[in-house]
Amino acid sequence: MAATKGKLMYKIYRALSYGLSPILYLHLRWRQCRGLEHPLRWPERLGQASLPRPPGPLLWFHAVSLGEGMTAIPVIRECIQNRPDLTILMTTTAASAFEVIKNRLPNGVIYQFAPVDTPAAINAFLGYWKPNAIAIMENELWPNLIMDASEKGIALALLNARVSAKSFNRWSTPVILPLIALMLSKFSLIVPLSNMQAIHFQLLLAPPFIINFSGDLKFAVKEFDISERKVKSIEDLKVQLAHRQVWMASSIHKGEEEAILGVHEVLIQVVPDLITIIAPRYPQHGQEIAQKLQKEGKSVALRSRGDKLITGTNIYIVDTLGELRYLYGLTPIAVIGGSFLPYFTGHNIAEAAAAGCAILTGPHVGHFSRMVLEMQRSNPLSVLQLDRNKMEADGTFQINSKTHQGFWKIRA
Repeated sequence: MAATKGKLMYKIYRALSYGLSPILYLHLRWRQCRGLEHPLRWPERLGQASLPRPPGPLLWFHAVSLGEGMTAIPVIRECIQNRPDLTILMTTTAASAFEVIKNRLPNGVIYQFAPVDTPAAINAFLGYWKPNAIAIMENELWPNLIMDASEKGIALALLNARVSAKSFNRWSTPVILPLIALMLSKFSLIVPLSNMQAIHFQLLLAPPFIINFSGDLKFAVKEFDISERKVKSIEDLKVQLAHRQVWMASSIHKGEEEAILGVHEVLIQVVPDLITIIAPRYPQHGQEIAQKLQKEGKSVALRSRGDKLITGTNIYIVDTLGELRYLYGLTPIAVIGGSFLPYFTGHNIAEAAAAGCAILTGPHVGHFSRMVLEMQRSNPLSVLQLDRNKMEADGTFQINSKTHQGFWKIRA
């Protein structure tokens, strides 16, 4: 009965995605005009390949954006080492990830943008690339992709698999659960990032024998080389920060900057030479924050312009991608965004922890809660969780930092 209902739900989804294809095409063009899709390669989103397919077996890795794409790279390296005859195809959805990931992929890996989940785009993509297997990162469960791949005999794996609490509640409803269960039944392997996530997938009716836990793959992401120009830029910034107190807010989403700037205004009254580094999740957001602050008469340094921290400049906006792990090395304190508003689910804290930062997050850390708990067991002061109202109300930080002796304690 459940399988029949799932198949019916899929037929409805497929019909809707087919009927909405012209609207999705217009939406892609609109995104391309706004700079949200690659200006030249956006047709790849319609399944139109821009590179030739080499002969032989092909393994397709798909990730939605930068974080998931970086997590896939160590797995790709292992695949190349163990199966040098394989052609590796890597796709991402977000254009913002393109410039960073393409320079960090091993030689020979083909990089394309992922097709939208319409019948025409998926059929064109699968028909051209003919992958032998697909490794999907984290939670990209698209019905047309999964069902079409299964019908073509393509093996499917879900790596670092996770489902947010919000998605789990929605997917567990009687209406959607049959479709989710149908899709999960098509996978040969699901590798959840935690035991709790493994339980979630079992409750979503994934076959238990395909679930194999191996730990969070984000811990496997290693240091990557960056250009000599960027190394010099980081070193120059380090010199500018040498004699100033500094803290950093990273992966900030729209709406969260208000709390960060509120804390900055409190702290600057006590530490006039304080530097607040703000690294939004998306570069365009950083430029918007800078423009707003400049209209208010504040002096702001923008990283993409190479601005210097001159006297009177206390805010440094990072509107670039792929440099967080290096910037964390410049600050003893890192506030991780995507955690202060209930409709976000946190971001990876591993890079900040590896750099020796004391970490603060909001209450909404989603599937990173396990990572937070493990770090707190090791050192209760390594990660502190605050709510936005407390941050704005008293502007208090009491952080035990590995890079500063003792405590940096600032009270309004």
